[in-house]
Amino acid sequence: MTTNEPNPGPGPGPGPGESVHHVPFWFDPLCPWAWITSRWLLEVEQVRPVRADWRIMSLAYLNLVQREGEGLSDGYRKLMESAWGSVRVCAAAAEHAGRPVLGPLYTAIGTRLHNQRRREDPAVITEALAECALPASLAAAVTSTQFDQLIKDSHHEAFDDVGLDVGTPVLRIAGTALFGPVVTPAPRGEAAGQLWDGVLAVAATDGFFELKRTRTRKASFD
Repeated sequence: MTTNEPNPGPGPGPGPGESVHHVPFWFDPLCPWAWITSRWLLEVEQVRPVRADWRIMSLAYLNLVQREGEGLSDGYRKLMESAWGSVRVCAAAAEHAGRPVLGPLYTAIGTRLHNQRRREDPAVITEALAECALPASLAAAVTSTQFDQLIKDSHHEAFDDVGLDVGTPVLRIAGTALFGPVVTPAPRGEAAGQLWDGVLAVAATDGFFELKRTRTRKASFD
């Protein structure tokens, strides 16, 4: 499965004694690292009894409101001020069609923002809505505050648990909310499954908090 294709469908079912891991995954469409991790999770679905449960968070709300803009450069602050747009559209779409639409809509938006590198192109939103057979009128949510409370409620589901010293991606595994994994490029096939196995072990370890090293690569969407 390539990074710009939607999930082709459920992967392997649970084996004897296994259960399906439903994994809430909080994303802001703007974040390249969350995008890569989301493509990894779709790969995991093909090799492990895992199902993603897509949910929204807001980098703008996190950085400008919860963190009060502390330490932001002028350029990043401007980026955050514009970051509301795509996540508002996701919220509007979920309100219109139900939360399951978030998976395909995230793929449609993310492919254009990241793989096609069209982060400044307003047509990204209208094209993504059309690809998901959603009304073009939902694009008006970009500049509307109508769905901001829905965004904040979803955001708090993750960040009240994981804390404010992280960003996105955030996922919940075995009842534990974690930031990450931050990886590039997204592992494929059984390599994706092996990373899942490690993350699952970490999530199940009482008192585990952090593994980290300095990033030495740029985000790769290959």
